[in-house]
This record gives sequence, C-alpha cells and structure tokens, in this order.
Amino acid sequence: MNTNRYILLLLLVLSLATTSVSHARLPNFPPDYIMVRLTSTNLPIVWITVDGRTIDRNERITATMKIIHNGDGQLNYADTVAYPNQHVDYEGYVALRYRGGSSFDNSPKKPYSFRPLDKPLEEGGTKKKVDILGMGKDNNWALIAPYADKSLIRDLLAFEISRPWMEYTPEGRLCELFLDGTYYGVYVLSEVVSKGKTRLNLDDPGESGDELTGGYLMSVERNDEPVYTSKYYPRTSYGKELTYRHIYFQYKEPDYEDLTAAQMQYIQYAIDRMESSLAANNYANPTTGYRQWLDVQSFIDFQLAQELGHNVDAYRLSGKFFKRRDSEDKRFKMVVWDMNLAYGNADYYNAWRTDLWSYQANDVMYAKGEGFLIPFWWYKLNKDDAYVSQLKARWAQYRRNNVRDDRLMATVDSLANVLTAQGAVSRNSSAWPRWGTYVWPNYYVATSFQDEINHLKQWLLDRVKWMDSQLGYDPTQERYGDVNGDGEVTIADVNLIIEVILGHPVDSEFRSRADVNGDGEVTIGDINAVVNVILGL
Repeated sequence: MNTNRYILLLLLVLSLATTSVSHARLPNFPPDYIMVRLTSTNLPIVWITVDGRTIDRNERITATMKIIHNGDGQLNYADTVAYPNQHVDYEGYVALRYRGGSSFDNSPKKPYSFRPLDKPLEEGGTKKKVDILGMGKDNNWALIAPYADKSLIRDLLAFEISRPWMEYTPEGRLCELFLDGTYYGVYVLSEVVSKGKTRLNLDDPGESGDELTGGYLMSVERNDEPVYTSKYYPRTSYGKELTYRHIYFQYKEPDYEDLTAAQMQYIQYAIDRMESSLAANNYANPTTGYRQWLDVQSFIDFQLAQELGHNVDAYRLSGKFFKRRDSEDKRFKMVVWDMNLAYGNADYYNAWRTDLWSYQANDVMYAKGEGFLIPFWWYKLNKDDAYVSQLKARWAQYRRNNVRDDRLMATVDSLANVLTAQGAVSRNSSAWPRWGTYVWPNYYVATSFQDEINHLKQWLLDRVKWMDSQLGYDPTQERYGDVNGDGEVTIADVNLIIEVILGHPVDSEFRSRADVNGDGEVTIGDINAVVNVILGL
C-alpha cells in the first residue's frame, strides 16, 4: 500500500475512534465516545457479545454474557487475563433484545431485556433460571439504561424507598456494560416485575374453580399491544368523566399469547368487579365496598411512592397490579416500577413542581391532549375519608423511618457514592457527554454529577415538606426515642423495644419506630439510645 494512503487511512481510523459517532451509521447504537477505558471498578462488569449482529427490539437474538463481580467492597478488573481468578457471577448464552417504550424511543442509550439460555437459540436453546448478583434465580432480567436520569439512581432510589413497605419491590444493581468490546456506560441490572419464586410468587392459573382465580399480573399501559379496555373513563380532579379517553390494561402474567379463553375471561371479570365496586355510590362501605377487591395498604404504599416522586407517569403507565388465587387473597395489589422520570426530572405536566398531587394530573394532561390518563380509581380512593386517614397514618410511619429527612438524604448519598468511588460516573459521562446539555425531558439541566445530586436532594426535601403540610405530619413534634408515640421518652419505650427484640406481637407502627438509632435493625443498641435520652446524655 502507498505510504501516504496508509497514513491517511490510519488518521481516519483514529479520528473515528476519538470523536462522536453517528448513531445512524453504526449498528447497536454505540455511545458518542467509544474509546472509554475501564481498568478497575467497584461495580460489576457485564460483557455482552453479539459478534456484530444487529440487536432487535422485538425478536431475541443469541448473545453471550459474562459478569465479573468479586463481591461488595472489592474491585473488579476488566483485564481478565492479568486478573484470571476473579469471581464470574454468570457466564453463558442469553436471548437478547431491546426493551422499553419512551426509554427506548427517546434515548440513544438503549435498555435491554435478556433471558439466560442453556444453549444458543439456533440450537433449540431454552431459557433457564439463574441467580444473578445475589438477586435470586429467575429467567427474566433487564438492563435499565439511565440516560434522561442523569443522577443514574432514580429507579433504585424508588426501590429503596418502597422495599420496606410493599410486598414485592424489584432488586437492581448498578453495573458497567461492554457490548462487543465497546464501553456503553453505567446500567442497572434489574429484576423484572414478573412471576417467580424470588419475585411475585404467583401460581399458574388453571382452567376452573379456585385455580382459575390466580395468579395474574396486569399493567395500566398504552394500547400498543393486546389490551383489555376499562369500562370506566378517567376523571378530572373534580370528578368529571373524560369520555374521550380510555384506560388500557396489558396482560403480563401469563403472557397474552399464553392465556386461555377462560383465564382471559376471568381476569377481565375480576378487573370489572374491582372497578364496579369503586364506581358504586356506596363504594366506601368498609364491608361491601371496594375493600373486598383491592388491598388498601398496598394501594396506599404505591400512591405514596408515586407521590413522593411526583412521577409524571404515575398511575397511568407501568401501573403494575397483580392478583393471587381467591383462596389465598382475592384482592389486587400494586408494584412500583419505572421511576426514571420522577423526583423533579420531567419538564412537562408540572412534574418538576413539589406542590401538586400526581393523582390529580388528569386536568393538565387532558388539557394538553395527552392520550393516556390516570384511572378513576385514584380519584375515588382519595375521596374516601377512611382511605385518606390511613394514607396520613402511613405517611407518618414513612417519615419516622426511611423517609425521615436524614435517612432519605443518606440513601441518596449512598447510591451516589457507589458511582463516584471508582470513577464509574466519570466513565459514563465520557461515553455520553451530557452535562450542561438538555436531554429530554430534563427540567433541571445540571452542569455536573454533584450538581444533579444536590438538585435531587433539595427537590426531595421540598417535596416531603409539602407532603407533610398536606398529610398533617409535623416532624418537629417527634421526639427521638419516643417509640410508643406518647410524647415522652420513658422506660415504657425501652419495654416496647424489648418486646420487638423478643418477637412478641407488636403494632407494626411501633415495630418500625423501634429502630431508634436508624441502623436498620432492632437491637440492644436501640435500648442504649433510649436510655441515653432518659438519662439526658
């Protein structure tokens, strides 16, 4: 080859490798900068190899996956030749595709769905259950791609807030991803809300009798796949029916394709029954009303999670609800999922504000032509004085525990510190340089990671303060060590902690307040903390 032509070709290759890459020209949506180097990290390292094949949004392809994780507090090294004795958390085939709605359409950093396989799809491979990163065996996983969420932690924050209160909340782990050798940034390797012994432990529905009644997982969603349409219209905050809009429910477990006619007919009937009870004039009757068909505590916990985040998608998208067999529990329950646009992140439908209720957002959404609105359930529930009373009491429990100002800030800091400890956030920012740049639908355009975290923390403090004012909670009236809530710190509080330690039956509120020192456990340390208050130490 002519020397000059060789030099020009070499310069062209180097130019392409060190400048922004056009997503339209290259397959599998590479990051802007493809030469990010990772030597070591405190996060698990995930390698996916597709050998240049194009990943599809609908059809799965065979890929290989390898995950290195040497344990919490240990470093993981990208050079597996120089560091051959690292712990391989998983290595094998996976069935891979893209996932997500707006998170796919509006982000160049794409999320993935994968299922571990016993062998390649081309050889008849079938999915297998694998325990990944200590989250329990299952065959359905997601790689969430934080992009619009520049903090990278909003989904995990929502999970951490909800986990102590709800029957099931997904687990997720921050990780760093390579695809065909190219660094793609920070991802969240997460459970998917699905049936499984370590997730929603739902029985397979049968064809008749009690077996037909469960279990099912549905989701309030768009109508972009087979849906069941609600017989009831969404409502404004003042109760007007919006007769030009519909609410749609997607079938998640079992999949639409796997549902028999009897099963589909039953779950539609169960939804109708629950919605009819809410629509009835006597819906608030504690015996004959809606409480027969929905788990009030679960709906309250879901509402508090959505409202704390003032989630722009709250209630109307990713609104996952499930039902077990009647012999176990005939009521519907909720699951938290998809909060990347919450906590002041979105610039539409007033989502950035801290002084509005998400469940009343139909007013502004309908006025602006939004097609997917909030089910009327939440309007009716919040018109029931008994429901609101329980909601206020539950909020007080939250605020005495993991949503107390200092603990909430500590949770944010803990998640953020994981990203800064070994440079993960810097590498992600090199691959996807976006600081100081608007990314849909950011309301606040941060100039740095710390700027984003500071904004998130201040937004949260403003939000809980407003919610306190609306739900009648005054944090200044709480006394440190007052476990039984009688306004004093005495030996009675010590006795209550001892009862909790010994496993005696105790009201759930007292049990949650017994963790006086906030270390996540109820031990002799909490007794010492109360004694110190009594002694004035």
